[in-house]
Amino acid sequence: MFPFKHILAPLAAMLALSGCAVSERAGQTDVAAEQGSASVAEGAAAADWAKLAIPIAGEPTDHDPILQAARDARFVLLGESTHGTHEYYRDRARISERLIRDLGFGAVAIEGDWSSTYRVNLYVRGLGTDRTAEQALSGYQNFPRWMWRNAEFRDFIDRLRTWNLSQPVERRIGVYGMDVYDVFDAADAVVAYLRRVDPAAAERARREYRCFAPYNRSTHAYGEASRRATRSCEEEAAAVLAEVRRIPRPTSTAEAEEHFAAIRGAASVAGGEAYFRTVYAGSMAWNVRDQRMAATVEEIAEHVGRQAGRPGKVVAWAHNTHTGDARATDAANRGELNIGQLMRQRHGNAAFLVGFFSYAGTVMAAPEWDMPGRVYQMRPALPGSYSDVFHRSGLPAFSMILRGNKELARQYGEPRLERAIGVMYRPETERQSHYFDARISDQFDAVLFFDQSKAVTPLR
Repeated sequence: MFPFKHILAPLAAMLALSGCAVSERAGQTDVAAEQGSASVAEGAAAADWAKLAIPIAGEPTDHDPILQAARDARFVLLGESTHGTHEYYRDRARISERLIRDLGFGAVAIEGDWSSTYRVNLYVRGLGTDRTAEQALSGYQNFPRWMWRNAEFRDFIDRLRTWNLSQPVERRIGVYGMDVYDVFDAADAVVAYLRRVDPAAAERARREYRCFAPYNRSTHAYGEASRRATRSCEEEAAAVLAEVRRIPRPTSTAEAEEHFAAIRGAASVAGGEAYFRTVYAGSMAWNVRDQRMAATVEEIAEHVGRQAGRPGKVVAWAHNTHTGDARATDAANRGELNIGQLMRQRHGNAAFLVGFFSYAGTVMAAPEWDMPGRVYQMRPALPGSYSDVFHRSGLPAFSMILRGNKELARQYGEPRLERAIGVMYRPETERQSHYFDARISDQFDAVLFFDQSKAVTPLR
């Protein structure tokens, strides 16, 4: 999420849309279209969905069907329809652990900043100075802190650490951030790395990064200035990235990991520069962000593959609006793409996309950008929406495999409403703020549904 604070309200609203909230524009369909999306009788639709449902009962075998369906995948994208639901974190962790243990996945990429997540990576590998998971998570200081500083994610990384310490160093699982908001901390880490391996290159990098100095470590100030200025820091950020990429990859596992961290740190600076320059110019910043995140996932796969001596496989955690194929949603009408679309286009069936949904319960979110999160009572899903149809099945929790189900695609080829809650929840404008049209059988390869869900538990 965004590292700057005290941002102007209008811009905060715009940036929030880029942070996985659904815009009112996206939700504004007329009554006729809404009726058309619910043209199939709801009872019949629920019965059809129920035939495909596989109950989730808290058993070790709950996710066997997903593992079977994803057995040939190199990239499994696990979504969430909110940034604050316990069940999403819990079952993404359960699926990820099965992918690691049973299918040889080598890394977890999350919708988080590079530097703070790399601290978690060191912890799960048994490196660094943090002695507890909570210490490792304390680097997540920016809004929304609860997104990764929560008990559910803490428990997951503790289990990853235990797994890693039983494995050879070259087979240990990495945890990496794939988002684009980390500029200044990443730049510091790049220069520090270069000082250890190539002091002359470090001095060149320090001079290039001096371009950002007038903005006092504020991406808000940089974005505003780049919008008005005749030049930006684009060339300087790209020059440092090229400098780090020229360094040969070390042969030792530990040194190769540090080298990769420096490359991705420099890439984070370049990606953040491009994103904030674009978002303040009012251009298609969403696409810049998701293109960069997709590229990060691919580079992580290449890195862990070289470390382990086998094809790299990555499981990625992000919001449904990133992991589902944007071509199956009304985002495509606005020219938006996302990670799910890009991974399918580049990797075909080697990308497996999973959406997570719920009907009602509680959720952790904020009322406005950069405000403390709190627990909300989430309104029941709107009639005719996917979550409402799933609710009518009468099952408390289930998964469904959509890939290859031609009958389902034929019956439900018309769009329905789908809910998406980002870091902010606005129940007073629920329809306009949190719903959009989607064709779920084209958007995802599988879905998980929890009828009544609860909020994540934030850490202090």
